[in-house]
Amino acid sequence: MKFLHIAALTAVALAGPAFAGDADAGKKAFKACKSCHAVKNGDETIVKGGKTGPNLYGIMGRQAGTVEKFKYGKSIVEAGEGGLVWDEETLIAYIHNPKAYLSEVLGSSAKSKMSYKMKKKDIEKGVDADIAAFLLSVSPDAAPAEAEAAEASN
Repeated sequence: MKFLHIAALTAVALAGPAFAGDADAGKKAFKACKSCHAVKNGDETIVKGGKTGPNLYGIMGRQAGTVEKFKYGKSIVEAGEGGLVWDEETLIAYIHNPKAYLSEVLGSSAKSKMSYKMKKKDIEKGVDADIAAFLLSVSPDAAPAEAEAAEASN
């Protein structure tokens, strides 16, 4: 019986990458993002930020390049039309190097309006996972799936 329990836990652990980010630390780390991005739910401002980038409220579970009234670059819209939906894994890969990630997704040279590229030392500290955890915490559409995954691992 103990073997089955261990096997089940191993299967869950290996089913996909684990992103054990800290949402509170991610909100603090988001300061690097807020020069371009805000996080607003209607009239509620969660993080006051710039308007150069789209509002990131509810990003998790959303098709890339689809915030209404925001003028995206061609590559991110094409990636979204091709099926790119933001989750922890895709967001982390994107913030590591937006241009390289879009080029990989599209299979050709791509451009990105996002000039930010995460520093290696921040990646090593897990800042990427923290930011993803924060954005997940402000993405109500993604929250039920994430809660189910957390319960399944318990």
